[in-house]
This record gives sequence, structure tokens and C-alpha cells, in this order.
Amino acid sequence: MGLEVSDDAAVYQINDQVAVIQTLDFFPPVVDDPYDFGAIAAANGMSDVYAMGGEVVLALNICAFPVDLPLEVIAEILRGGAEKVAEAGGVIAGGHTLNDKEPKYGLSVMGLVHPDRVLTKAGARPGDVLVLTKPLGVGIITTALKGQAADPAHVAAAVESMKRLNRQAAGVIQQVGVHACTDVTGFALLGHAYEMAEKSGVQLRFHLERLPFLEGALKYAVQRLFPGGTCNNQRAYEHAVRFGPGISEEMQLLLYTPETSGGLLVAVPPERLDTLTGLFADAGHPCWVVGDVVEGEGVKVA
Repeated sequence: MGLEVSDDAAVYQINDQVAVIQTLDFFPPVVDDPYDFGAIAAANGMSDVYAMGGEVVLALNICAFPVDLPLEVIAEILRGGAEKVAEAGGVIAGGHTLNDKEPKYGLSVMGLVHPDRVLTKAGARPGDVLVLTKPLGVGIITTALKGQAADPAHVAAAVESMKRLNRQAAGVIQQVGVHACTDVTGFALLGHAYEMAEKSGVQLRFHLERLPFLEGALKYAVQRLFPGGTCNNQRAYEHAVRFGPGISEEMQLLLYTPETSGGLLVAVPPERLDTLTGLFADAGHPCWVVGDVVEGEGVKVA
């Protein structure tokens, strides 16, 4: 799997038992604390491995730091990343660093998966149920933080959500078996949903009242504290998205707002839904039933 299917990561089959998952991601700071920034960037970088159904085994640091950035700040960024990779069961094996005016950090990540257990965006079928494993809203909360308009409690909850690995969620999903999976990150819920719909040849339909949002996200949407990526996503995907009557412009924009280290969005056969939600409950991991898959194309929010 590579560019021709534009899935979450590249997959290279080694033999009948092992396939390698390869991905990378890095970005500037989304929070003020350097340790949290490193941990969030690492969790985000590893997320695509989990979206493909694999386990992380190896990671390389990608670093760009100003020459005058204090060494103790750099050390905390790297410590946050290294401890998050260790939590995933992987190891950091070096990396590459260069000078840049703006700090950037992330990972190149290698994972492993059985070739028969690879999860992809394609395969969602009419009748499937859509399940989401993290609440939405971290993108607008971190933007509010940059504008010094965010409540510290809202930021703390967003940080914890971003730092939470998708490893446990992917493990539960693999136990049950799903038809399609992706993670919700920079293209926002609607962008990643469109990709799943397009690759599967179906329509994804979301029920607005079922979508989970972090506390503060709706407030900042009303204040229109959207990042620039929101309009980019809207321009890219609005041709394939339909909103029901009465959905405000602010809510529409919120669903186009990029997420960082978001949850997994899966299409599960209806007869497996109770098993899936039960396993999530047993694991103490949240999940939300947010919509369904129907015949058609694109994405609908009702």
C-alpha cells in the first residue's frame, strides 16, 4: 500500500506472517509545555500505525530547533517523545536534527502487522455503524491557547486527549474486526470521513447530536477562533459534504477544523457493535457511536 491508495501509512509485506508499516509526521508546537509537545507529537506520529492495525516497534526523531533554544527545552521535548514511544512498546533509535527558526518535532515510525490484519480506509459497507474513539475539538482549543483566549482547564483536557495513544483502541478493534478504519487528524472529521467514503464507494452519515466534543470547543467555535487549516479543509472537501438544515456555520466550520492526535474512526458491522462497545467499556476506554454507512457518496451531517 502506498500512494495509489493514499491510506494512512505505507505497508510493505515481508512474508506471509509479517508486513511493515511505515509513516512519519512532525509539526511546530501546539502547546506551551515542551514535554507535552514532545509527547503529543510522538503520539500523533504513531497514530497512523494504529490506524492500519499494527504495533509500533521502532521510531526515529525528526527535529528542527532554533540555535538559541535552551538545551533543557530540547531535552524535555525529546524526553516527552521517547517516553511516549516507550509506552507504545517501541524504541527510539536515533534520528536527524537541523537548525530552524521555528521548533518542529515528530517521528518517522515503523510498525508491524500481520498481512491479513491490515486495516484500511476502504471496505466500509452500507449498514455499518460508525464509531469514534476520541472527542473532537483539540484543534480549536489549541488555537485559542495560541491566542491566549483558552481556559486552562480546557487546555489540560485537550492535552490529555492528544497524549493518549490509539494503541488500546486499535487492540480492541482488532479483537472484534471492522470493515474500515482511519484516524482523525489534520484533515478533520469531515476530511478523513470523505476519504473513507471515497475509497469504500459509500456515503458516511453523521448524527450531529452524537458527536463528542471536548469542553470549550463549542464556545471557541462561537467566538470563531478557528485556525487557518479550517478554511483549507472546507475548500478541499465541501464539494462532497452535505449539512442538514439548521446546522450553524460555526458548527460546520468546527467539523472542518484540523485535529491533532485524534481518535480512530471505524466502520463496524452492526452485529459486532455490542461486542465492540462492550470491550471498550471493559477496557475503560471511551467510544461513541456517531453515525452509519449508507449507499451513495460523500459525507452527510444531519
